Amino acid sequence: QVQLVESGGGLVQAGGSLRLSCAASGRTFSRNAMGWFRQAPGKEREFVASISWSGGSTGYADSAKGRFTISRDNALNTAYLQMNSLKPEDTAVYYCTARAPGEANIATSDYFYAYWGQGTQVTVSS
Repeated sequence: QVQLVESGGGLVQAGGSLRLSCAASGRTFSRNAMGWFRQAPGKEREFVASISWSGGSTGYADSAKGRFTISRDNALNTAYLQMNSLKPEDTAVYYCTARAPGEANIATSDYFYAYWGQGTQVTVSS
């Protein structure tokens, strides 16, 4: 099993920045692509960003392009989501996720992810 723990959420004013972290642990954490999804109240969970195991490939939702940056440090088993120019519509619970061991490529659908964190709340005030 892989355990994922998010941190870094909070309350920020519009235009501000936050950096989310996702610490992964577990015996089967090996060559997993990782991603971030979010879910706002009353809405379905949606893709935000994904990064391959090597970090050489990334993908973003249109809403995140140019404002968010996903990265990872495999030595620390940690993924990050740097969020800049935040908007009130970015308010949501943000979930870190990882694909199964060996699934190293990015994916934009939650169907392809095997492990999920508990989520961290991000609130952007106007």
